[in-house]
Amino acid sequence: MSSTEGIEKKAAIIYDFDGTLARGNLQECSFLPTMNMRREEFWGRVKEMTKREDADEILVYMHLMLAKAKEAKIEVTKEMLREHGRSAPLFPGLEDCSWFTRINAFAEGHGLDLQHYIISSGIEEMIGGCTIQPAFHRIYASKYIYDGDVASWPGVAINYTTKTQYLFRINKGVENHWNNNAINAYMPKRTRLIPFERMIFLGDGDTDIPTMKMLTYQGGHSIAVYDEQREKRDLEKIHRLISDDRADFVAPANYEENSQLDIIVKGILGRIAHLSV
Repeated sequence: MSSTEGIEKKAAIIYDFDGTLARGNLQECSFLPTMNMRREEFWGRVKEMTKREDADEILVYMHLMLAKAKEAKIEVTKEMLREHGRSAPLFPGLEDCSWFTRINAFAEGHGLDLQHYIISSGIEEMIGGCTIQPAFHRIYASKYIYDGDVASWPGVAINYTTKTQYLFRINKGVENHWNNNAINAYMPKRTRLIPFERMIFLGDGDTDIPTMKMLTYQGGHSIAVYDEQREKRDLEKIHRLISDDRADFVAPANYEENSQLDIIVKGILGRIAHLSV
């Protein structure tokens, strides 16, 4: 049977969020302005507190978001976070979800059952408020514990190293944050939901390096994307991801049809389909 006669092989495209699907950090769009904090001030405080307390930077920024909201006498609720996520400045080709429709159709035509995932250090509820949320099979991101509907404490913090464990969750079909027994249990490769070889990861920088490197080592595919509006020194950092053997490709974060990224992803999916026959 040819690869186009039926949908049999599951594949996945996995995305970072901040800097990959949207420009900048999601908190900077409307949350920080609501708290009367400038971007530089907030992240400066995060860096200073992380070093002073010898703490995890993701936990610190999540704590500081709650602390600044409390100072401003604003409750941080799930709906409030979703509302802030609706203002995410998405890259070209994403706002109308045409990227997902087009790539899914291409994959289906090559006998692949394609699923989209996010693995992000950003806030899950904020990402969930974005217009593209329905396109994703699962969003793995940092999230709060709630007292009723009010955020009270960080519940999940995904940093640059813990991102790699979520590749294994996708690989084994473990669709939660808590079941570590299922992650650590032996599972033959032939029974895993989505082999690493059928995964593509898109990320934008240093925090994605371990994920890119691990996936490439496992036979998967990594693409470093960049904002064309970024400064030259930032672009040089992205280009080093290829020279240092961290990523397979580099492309602008433009998700429109016939863009460089569109061509690269379709090429990889075609290769995956061919090797899966």
